[in-house]
Amino acid sequence: MNTDRILLGVALMIGFCATAPLIDVASKLATAALPVGEVTTARFIVQSALMAPVCLVMGLGLRLPQGTLGMMTLRAIFLILSTYCFVAAIEVMPIADALAIAFVEPFLLLILGRALFGDEVGPRRIGASIVGFGGSMLVIQPSFAAFGAVAFYPLGTALFFAAYMLATRSLSRRAHPVAMQYHTALLASLICIPVLGIGAIADLAPIAPVKPEGIFWLWLFGVGAAASVSHMMMTIALRFAPSATLAPLHYLEIVSAAVLGYLVFGDFPDALTWTGIGIIVASGLYIVHRERITAKRGSVILPTVASRPPQG
Repeated sequence: MNTDRILLGVALMIGFCATAPLIDVASKLATAALPVGEVTTARFIVQSALMAPVCLVMGLGLRLPQGTLGMMTLRAIFLILSTYCFVAAIEVMPIADALAIAFVEPFLLLILGRALFGDEVGPRRIGASIVGFGGSMLVIQPSFAAFGAVAFYPLGTALFFAAYMLATRSLSRRAHPVAMQYHTALLASLICIPVLGIGAIADLAPIAPVKPEGIFWLWLFGVGAAASVSHMMMTIALRFAPSATLAPLHYLEIVSAAVLGYLVFGDFPDALTWTGIGIIVASGLYIVHRERITAKRGSVILPTVASRPPQG
């Protein structure tokens, strides 16, 4: 790869880190009047509508690749659960705190990859994962005191997103990454809409739809639009630069989330939270370093850059 292409990939990755937290900002604004289930569903409806013409322009078509319906549906279910957990968390928690906890996903991905695919995971990376989990506990502790059990929702996000990434890995050779965004969003919409109907019939507040009014239509659209734009940036970035180059930049997302959380909601992580964030980031960067070494030895490794935990 030439230097210009790599620099473009880096620029696009930074653009992803700057725009991806807008998904969370729009989600948090929307949950002020709308249930979490409705915000989650809107994200997928808007994203599928926006990604359809992109697929057509790129000549990818809208047909699901043969033999992928089951795994693509499973991928959609994992993403629904991951998104729901995160939106439920940031309804009450600061965005940066929830995102920091969700960033334990690479550690879970290592463990699940070892269990399911037999990937080589040495003691150093296992140790870094344990340290990273310890950092997440520093973030969870004050959040649990302030918000209760909802502080554990981002761990659900991390777990379901790790499973989502493993499904993505299984599909990666059979479907284009842009087409996967469209198909996953469409299938997620088809799953979520009936669930909202059940919520309305059973009067289940978290998933019973409420008619949006005024500015809340914009927030719902913003969730899906920000997801589409940011993840297209990441997808294109990975075409221009190696994942090992882009992976360390992914942690800039926590910084942009903290800035936006402060500007929009007046939230800013305290000293203990920043300490936990620092430990998580340091552990994650060490794992990236070890994966680079493993890659040079020719071993199979897991992807170090993913479609971010909360809104992939």
